[in-house]
Amino acid sequence: MTDTTAEPSTTGRKTITVPGSIRHARIHGLGGYRPERVVTNEEICEFIDSSDEWIQQRSGIVTRRFAREDETVVDMAEAAARQALDRAGISADQIGVVIMATVSHPYQTPAAAPILAHRLQIPNPAAFDISAACAGYCHGISLANDMVRAGTADYVLVVGVEKLSDFTDKYDRGSAFIFGDGAGAAVVGVSDVPGIGPTLWGSLGDKADVITQRESWTDLRPAMVEEHREEAIEWPAFVMQGQTVFRWAVFSMAEVAVEAVEAAGLTPGDLDAFVPHQANVRITDAMIKRLGLPEHVPVARDIAETGNTSAASIPLAMARMLDEGEAPSGGLALQIGFGAGLVYAAQVVVMP
Repeated sequence: MTDTTAEPSTTGRKTITVPGSIRHARIHGLGGYRPERVVTNEEICEFIDSSDEWIQQRSGIVTRRFAREDETVVDMAEAAARQALDRAGISADQIGVVIMATVSHPYQTPAAAPILAHRLQIPNPAAFDISAACAGYCHGISLANDMVRAGTADYVLVVGVEKLSDFTDKYDRGSAFIFGDGAGAAVVGVSDVPGIGPTLWGSLGDKADVITQRESWTDLRPAMVEEHREEAIEWPAFVMQGQTVFRWAVFSMAEVAVEAVEAAGLTPGDLDAFVPHQANVRITDAMIKRLGLPEHVPVARDIAETGNTSAASIPLAMARMLDEGEAPSGGLALQIGFGAGLVYAAQVVVMP
């Protein structure tokens, strides 16, 4: 239990009891889930005027994973979460909060997090979804860090999961090749030493149209209730202004990455891994250059095999790097997510 204290009152009124000290937090375990189906660029090009060579040159993507039609974001999140719990050595009844970062749970309500918590048999946790697109996981890590440090919870489960294949227009040449499906999860809990650095985050709401859902659900409602409608109803898909996103990420997000390292009291040479959101290999290369990242620091390049999995991309990539020995357990990693909103978040973490 966290020590608590109440400040003396100068008014004679009773005061609120609050935690008496700020604790440290860290990531105790990571898990990942990649669907079985591998989708090649050649398959994507059956529906758009493009080529494997062009897609690889523009994005670095060779393949991506698509979930089964009957596989949901909760299914994928459960697989990743169970692995994270096992690796953290934490039982489900120790989790006090479940945070699900996703933009592809196909229900306005209920949220996916309470359903996941029930499946994991977590007893009566706070459970909620956050919608911060590709930055959602880093937002979740920041929230979990603050909760643990303040004594709100001892352990928080953070999941980034997307089934973007449900919201991709396979005929849209600008976005059909980009997205993939998957889930990553982290258990954040109490630590004896600092394990999560300050978060640099923000938003640019004036650029909300740069990455967006093509139609709102309410725009579809009249078409859905129209009697004797003969033409098919177009499902809302995610679309983006690729060049605008690229310029923003290269020129603005690189600066955020630099600031996140400095906020943690480190230099790029102190890092043991760089795990950026897997959006585009050229964006990653530009960030490496701006950071002045030494050659000995490994960089996540999962986009080649997973595509852009939005909120899932960072935990998926970090879990793989640890599993394959590419990054060291206990090492320092810079992670940064950025996407629709436009929103972003970055922090340095100690890898589990």
